[in-house]
Amino acid sequence: MSTPVNASQAKTPVWEARADLVVVGSGVAGLTAALRARELGLHVLVVTKAAVADGNTRWAQGGVAVVLEGEHDLGDSVAKHAEDTFTAGAGLCDEDAVRAILDGGPAAVARLRRGGATFDAGAEGLARAREGGHSAFRVIHAGGDATGAEVERTLVAQAGTQRVPVLEHFIAVDALRTPAGEVAGVTVLDRDGVPGVVRASAVLLASGGFGQLYQATSNPEIATGDGLALALRAGAAVADVEFVQFHPTVLYTPGARGRCPLVTEAVRGEGATLVDGAGASVMHGVHPLGDLAPRDVVAAAITRRMGLAPGGVDDHVFLDATGVPGFAKRFPTVFAACAVLGIDPAVDAIPVTPAAHFACGGVVATVDGRSTVRGLYAAGEVARTGLHGANRLASNSLLEGLVVGHRVAETVAADLAAGLLPDPSRGRLPERVAAPTADRDALQRVMSRYAAIGRDADGLAAAGSVLDLSTKDSPLWTHAAVEDAALTLAAQALLTAAARRTESRGCHVRSDFPERDERGWQRSQLLRLSPSGQPVLAEKTSLEGVA
Repeated sequence: MSTPVNASQAKTPVWEARADLVVVGSGVAGLTAALRARELGLHVLVVTKAAVADGNTRWAQGGVAVVLEGEHDLGDSVAKHAEDTFTAGAGLCDEDAVRAILDGGPAAVARLRRGGATFDAGAEGLARAREGGHSAFRVIHAGGDATGAEVERTLVAQAGTQRVPVLEHFIAVDALRTPAGEVAGVTVLDRDGVPGVVRASAVLLASGGFGQLYQATSNPEIATGDGLALALRAGAAVADVEFVQFHPTVLYTPGARGRCPLVTEAVRGEGATLVDGAGASVMHGVHPLGDLAPRDVVAAAITRRMGLAPGGVDDHVFLDATGVPGFAKRFPTVFAACAVLGIDPAVDAIPVTPAAHFACGGVVATVDGRSTVRGLYAAGEVARTGLHGANRLASNSLLEGLVVGHRVAETVAADLAAGLLPDPSRGRLPERVAAPTADRDALQRVMSRYAAIGRDADGLAAAGSVLDLSTKDSPLWTHAAVEDAALTLAAQALLTAAARRTESRGCHVRSDFPERDERGWQRSQLLRLSPSGQPVLAEKTSLEGVA
């Protein structure tokens, strides 16, 4: 951690830049948007707090869920893909958003392939896999189980070729706002805590999720909810933040903390089965799709089975992939991670456990990226477009980033041409230099215990109390301070929404309200910051018309 500068230095940027569009984040959504905006003639600047290729995208193993013309299962269609998405989303998907994003899939994949991406070939056309929640083989993949890495490689290479300006190892802290409340740029810190400001007509948040709220996650260390916190402090609305998807199968390592290697559910798509320590099936009789049930169903079933072990202290089950032919070639990333632990999937069952994977909600945004604040856009995991609802369907995430990222760039260009965006010179520096911050280790422990899979009123209240007692105002002078403040705000928002939703739906599981309540809760919850800086539920009970 760098040594904090004094207060006067922290308040005054030492440099300033300008752009038409500043993109916060360098994952699939951010780079797709930056590339398209560059093609449209916009002055673009990408800000990323790690190296340009270090976003969450590269860790995505499964693939891109898409129905390609002439390359799909007999009877499969975009409409069938939409039905599977609605089922996984448990009644909270926005139908128009789902259809718009899925309809844009084939064109998005074609653009990516023209840019140099290579997907695995099958007997006829591209190879296709089936993953949890899908009724057909429609997930295209690259490098067996390294699709995200190939997508990221392609986009980073294109960004280099097109000379897209990138500020690496810079973290976005807060939005510049005009007197009318519009967003007109961001303040940033370099890795040494030196402050700067980027004035822009439009800010796109494409900064990913907040997997680091939990002790074990599939997310990299940079997934700390920075974009969500920035948007809330800028006056934007967020929704569906109580729905955090836990991937059913990360590789179990005793005592592991932070990012854990993912065991893609495509392994189950090739015939692997989940079993407990006695060799009994985990998913038998749980769901019609068995081991290929939606992620929330499988993760909850694993958690229940672990709780039924003697003493209720088992912390993993097993994935039996011994019958999967050519495992090492089909899943080289998983095979390599297993080898580190001395596991050979051809003869050994793989120890697995659920871990925090994806946020299903986020900044309320249209499929064109517009948030509830003029000048602020959101795409990718940080956004709540309505595609995912209460639970993400496997491999819809890369698809969303590719489609919405492209649409955002075109929308920003249109909004700019129409004179709808703020004048960057009117953006004011934020008055605050501090934010409520909890100790990260305490936050992760309490969120993992009380706000993961299986929640109840007492536990959520206990988590809130622990946060209240351990939170203090800290100056946002370092990357770590900005991240810890973002995680604190994300946790407060999640706990507020989870406590209010007195039902179980998708990946929000309440042990004290185990049933789904269609009459009272088939709707999303909207949150904003109160004048005192606390996340509060908005009076509006519908998201219609807010974005």
